[in-house]
Amino acid sequence: MKLQDFLGKEEKWGFEAIADDSELTRQIQILLIGLGLLEPPADGKFGPVSAAALKKFQELAKTEEAEFLGAVTAKKLIETKADDLPKPPLKLGNDIASRILKYMLAQDYQVFTGSKEYNIVYLEGIDGDWTLNSDTPNGFNDRRIVIEVVNGVPKIVDHWQATTEPGKYYTFNPMNAAGAARIKFGQYKAWAVGMHGNAERHEALVQVAPITVHRDFNKDFQRTGDKLDTGLFLVNQHWGYDAPSNDIKNASAGCLVGRMRQGHREFMAIIKQDRRYVANNNYVFYTTVIAGDDLLKKFPG
Repeated sequence: MKLQDFLGKEEKWGFEAIADDSELTRQIQILLIGLGLLEPPADGKFGPVSAAALKKFQELAKTEEAEFLGAVTAKKLIETKADDLPKPPLKLGNDIASRILKYMLAQDYQVFTGSKEYNIVYLEGIDGDWTLNSDTPNGFNDRRIVIEVVNGVPKIVDHWQATTEPGKYYTFNPMNAAGAARIKFGQYKAWAVGMHGNAERHEALVQVAPITVHRDFNKDFQRTGDKLDTGLFLVNQHWGYDAPSNDIKNASAGCLVGRMRQGHREFMAIIKQDRRYVANNNYVFYTTVIAGDDLLKKFPG
């Protein structure tokens, strides 16, 4: 049996009947996974978790077919897209995840609120206790953060020491004659899962769409007064080869770099669970880069 077989008919299948049909179950599971209501895999076993996900869909889609699968539920399952489902209202407090989202909303950035829809954010000049640091050049003094909104409440899935700026080596020895690239604060939809590096090739988020950078021609480790440059610059999100906290070495020429190999592996494992990536391995991720001092000025703790 398939969902299409219910259309225009009076069929009403209880959850036990669904459980007896692995083909139908798998089709339902695939659609619920795509809607962010069920975790993969689609194993063809209609147990309590799958049943709860289907009930949740029926409630959100207002099918009025509680405890059974009929033509209305089948039609809506086939036709509904994730963005069609109502989202719970955001419940923002004064925690750091809420303040980051408040900042993003104030800047009119995209904020993703669905289940397993991750918001990738970099805070420049912020330590792991969410206080400002001196943002000294050539150091891993920024944070790489993944935020998920769960039932309207933003949660930090995890965060890691990082840098959003090139180190001393590439500032004084830029790969571009116009100067080292220092990403312009903002939000960009520009990265997909791929491979970074040659000597130590590893999985990363690689730049696939244009971004804007400041060119540090005068080599002062500042954005102020620097010319803007927009394009594809191989500004990837990769690991920092476990370099010392106070010495980026040659780990960054302007990329968004998590200092530790293991932390980067954790980062990649999390974002590859994003429901949009699960549905399409070529999914292009948004990433937001924020000045920590501006965040704390506008949304203090």
